[in-house]
Amino acid sequence: MVVQNLEQIKEWVASIVGEEVVIEVNKGRKKTITKKGVIEKAYPFFFTMITEVDGSSQRASFNYADILTKTIELEITHS
Repeated sequence: MVVQNLEQIKEWVASIVGEEVVIEVNKGRKKTITKKGVIEKAYPFFFTMITEVDGSSQRASFNYADILTKTIELEITHS
């Protein structure tokens, strides 16, 4: 998806709530973390994602601006 502004990002994330996704988080200094989970909910300023880690569910939240600035990359998995 090519994004132009925050409103488009918010609409796109809201449209994939409940979908399984892979998120890659850029932590700086060439460090990235990759997580697989489900988009739980889209809020006005952020969205939440549920991941399974060692048999327990963990919730993480992300800002839409992080997608715009490419701090995180979000991709829908087709399983």
